[in-house]
Amino acid sequence: MNIAREVSKKSRCFRNHVGAVIVKDDQIISTGYAGAPRKTKDCLEHGFCLRDKLKIPHGQRYEICRSVHAEQNAIINAARAGVSLLGGDLYIYAESAKTNELIDSFSCFICKKMIINAGLNRILCSKKNSEIQTFKVEEMKKEWQDKDLVDDEFQYGQGRGVDE
Repeated sequence: MNIAREVSKKSRCFRNHVGAVIVKDDQIISTGYAGAPRKTKDCLEHGFCLRDKLKIPHGQRYEICRSVHAEQNAIINAARAGVSLLGGDLYIYAESAKTNELIDSFSCFICKKMIINAGLNRILCSKKNSEIQTFKVEEMKKEWQDKDLVDDEFQYGQGRGVDE
């Protein structure tokens, strides 16, 4: 988790600094942070967050965001290197870019779907109370089979408004 925290410092997002590390067989195989796609301008270069400007709350309308999420970048970076993620564990660290306070680093629905399809085993998330919450991907899949994904208890952005 400490390495995910260090990776998060590279984030180029006005709202959150998020870092992700994928570990398999006790070896780091990929990292990612929240930032614009390669060779495109990020929010810091533009000087504003588009989602803030449009007053879009946390956890909604990700297609309007300039950034690729840390989890997505970690998965993409592994694919670019030709590294299998099957059975790996994903560590996610997140803090507010405005206050540097810890926030719950639960993945969004888009990232969760990518995590399932990548074949990862567990997701370990930093939380605002400094604890780490672990999710087994198989249990998450089972829950979504029994219910709908919108019934997921641990949703990114829950309880966080635009200005939080």
